[in-house]
Amino acid sequence: MNRPILFAFLFIQNILSAQFSQRNLSSENWQFKNSKDQNWLPAKVPGTVHLDLMNNRIIPDPYKDENEKKVQWIENENWDYQTAFTVSSEELKNDNIDLVFNGLDTFSEIYLNGKLLKKTDNMFRKWTIPVKQYLKAGKNTVQVKFTSAVNTGKELAKKVPFTMPESPRSFVRKAQYQFGWDWGPRLVTAGIWKDVRLEFWNNAKIISVKDIQKRSDKGENDLHFDVEIYAQNSGDYSLELNKIHQKIALQKGTNTISVPYETRGMKLWQPNGRGEANLYDFEVQLLKNDKNIDRKNIRIGLRTVELIQEKDAKGKSFYFKVNGKPLYIKGTNWIPGDSFSPRMTKEKYRKLIKDTKDANMNMIRIWGGGIYEDDEFYKACDENGILVWQDFMFAGSFYPTDEAFLNNVKEEVKDQVSRLQNHPSIALWCGNNEIDEAIVNWGYQKQFNYSKNDSLQVWKDYKKLFHEVIPNALAENLRSDKNIYWPSSPSIGWGHKESLTEGDSHYWGVWWGEQPFEMYNEKVGRFMSEYGFQGTPTLETTKSMFSGTPDLNLQNPTIKAHEKHARGWDIINEYLKRDYKIPTDFVQYNYVSQLLQARGMQIAIEAHRRAKPYNMGTLYWQLNDCWPVVSWSSIDYLGNWKAFHYQAKRSFEPVLVSVADTDKSYDVYLISDLLKELKADVNFELIDFKGKTLWRTSQPVLINADVSKKIKSISTSEFAKFDLSGAVLKISAEIDAKFEKLFFFNKPKDLKLSKPEITVRKISPSEIEISTDVLAKDIYLVGDAHFSDNFFDLLPGTSKRIVLSKPLEKMEVISLWDVMKN
Repeated sequence: MNRPILFAFLFIQNILSAQFSQRNLSSENWQFKNSKDQNWLPAKVPGTVHLDLMNNRIIPDPYKDENEKKVQWIENENWDYQTAFTVSSEELKNDNIDLVFNGLDTFSEIYLNGKLLKKTDNMFRKWTIPVKQYLKAGKNTVQVKFTSAVNTGKELAKKVPFTMPESPRSFVRKAQYQFGWDWGPRLVTAGIWKDVRLEFWNNAKIISVKDIQKRSDKGENDLHFDVEIYAQNSGDYSLELNKIHQKIALQKGTNTISVPYETRGMKLWQPNGRGEANLYDFEVQLLKNDKNIDRKNIRIGLRTVELIQEKDAKGKSFYFKVNGKPLYIKGTNWIPGDSFSPRMTKEKYRKLIKDTKDANMNMIRIWGGGIYEDDEFYKACDENGILVWQDFMFAGSFYPTDEAFLNNVKEEVKDQVSRLQNHPSIALWCGNNEIDEAIVNWGYQKQFNYSKNDSLQVWKDYKKLFHEVIPNALAENLRSDKNIYWPSSPSIGWGHKESLTEGDSHYWGVWWGEQPFEMYNEKVGRFMSEYGFQGTPTLETTKSMFSGTPDLNLQNPTIKAHEKHARGWDIINEYLKRDYKIPTDFVQYNYVSQLLQARGMQIAIEAHRRAKPYNMGTLYWQLNDCWPVVSWSSIDYLGNWKAFHYQAKRSFEPVLVSVADTDKSYDVYLISDLLKELKADVNFELIDFKGKTLWRTSQPVLINADVSKKIKSISTSEFAKFDLSGAVLKISAEIDAKFEKLFFFNKPKDLKLSKPEITVRKISPSEIEISTDVLAKDIYLVGDAHFSDNFFDLLPGTSKRIVLSKPLEKMEVISLWDVMKN
């Protein structure tokens, strides 16, 4: 009777002594407290102190009402976390046991059974601590004591002989947006924000597996894997990569084994719009005496990315080649999806990335004031063919360069690059956001009364960090075409003419400079990596700002508190006056504000795309929000598409018709991102708002692959006899798919609209058909569902089918006439 039990025990022992294993400590019963208090309260890991305080009903939700002001005291306190866990005598028989923290925010001391193990000072690093000698059979206690990042940062700032802008945030290696931005609240968190685990291992362990790709002159991809292994002692082992077996001899310490892999039969990973994002799974096993002692699984895509910068007659190009072919970049900028990052779910990541794919995008820039995102973000980008421009986490300030800070950054780069480099979506690593520009253009030196030596020191420090330390650390950890480094975005500030002839450009003359939207037609650079305009969130998200019954009023303090730009409302209203009428009703204001944002961004995106190949990329600011807020986002905090995201989808279509309005003509462009030639008979019709055709012509068009081409120029004199305030130019054709473009000659406020009779016909629980008797401008379907299209124009006597994400009990329909009628 005892033999099976004894056999099972020996079998478990054998596994423990042979295999790598781990235990998740995040699921243990964690507690936290203010370090000044005695009583411990329940906590969740991963998490933040703000979430734990909310869960224990000590603070209100800072996203609601004006509660953000009520929780500012938290950032000045110190916070303690602890949990108890048991370790078996069998587990203690492992040669090595490591305690691993994947993320600690930010300054902390780690104790195990009362013993101080490590002090941490970087939210973005992984902390691995050998702990076997400190563990005991039975109950063990781990405690993490966090000190205030704000107070610590202030102390660090005192060591610099001149005032640093944005102090103390630039002195602490944590998410910079937590200190407040013009789209986000000030919520400076602390806590164990990523998983905690124990790792048990024997003999040796795999540190990392890196896929190394090179493209030959013949266009073939060479692939091999560098497997980094740490061995306790030298000895003979075996390595297995997807059943490819080889014997290896390891020396004590760190070893790197190169394993080639035949790529015949493998398909390329292609960005969205160019083909399938083909991915391949690999399992690497480390064996000792034919027994598996460790394994790692990775997923890769076979692709090459190049950043091409070549001098030309107008400056210097800036474009990406993917798999040997130039790719026009269409995309957006990403900020953290929540002010409390542990609250981000796999589902929310995947939805937002799918929303970019559905809007015909192929790149996201991860902005440098947030976080290096969760693995789920990059997996979703890999699967959806979305390239990633990855900023390092430095934004809009000056940073110190003492030895401790630089060493900290080196380790941060190593940890993050090692974690992320296998993702085929990673296209470029960028040193920072807007720091070059901050030093050159923002006037901090004058504001803080810098001496000449102070100013020289700032520039010297900048060069040291972003032109030496980070690229060198990147080169040490990447040995392939994946090491594409760009020191700062933008490379030249928007006030300088060179910003439009070389490098990447952040153009903020619209919004910050309050220049008209039409200025976008003139300010077109080689690669537009930031530009934008604010719009209100959807009504659902606006209502979520309130803890009680929403008071939808522009003068309401809660709504005012959820606009973080100091002049935000004034700027929106100034632009509204130019193009629309400013409604007094909040629902109408919300609607027209969204239309305004979409209109401005349509002008920008289409100007950029018309300028191809001079311009080869457009990334608008910004995709998403971190809380309910009036901002530049195209998708609000609750995941609803604003009018802008629907417009972005149209403006990013693979085949786009765009009209440039000049003093003498209406120039019609056909822009194609397809890698094939297009032939079509294109129809041009001038139609009045009641459906009467005033003018018509057509012509055959031949468009080469991947170009922008002016296909027609219509003289303004040709339309002089028509009242263009009551007419629209319709451009349509059948190519591989039907396309249609409606071009209005006047600003929305100057259009002579009639009241449309809009009919909604239910086709099925998930599909409706919309039709109208006269032109219906900017139809807005309001209901508790996602609509396949919204904020669209409809010509008289035509209809459009709309797919719903779920059946609706009721729906309201608004058009621009409802707002402009008075």
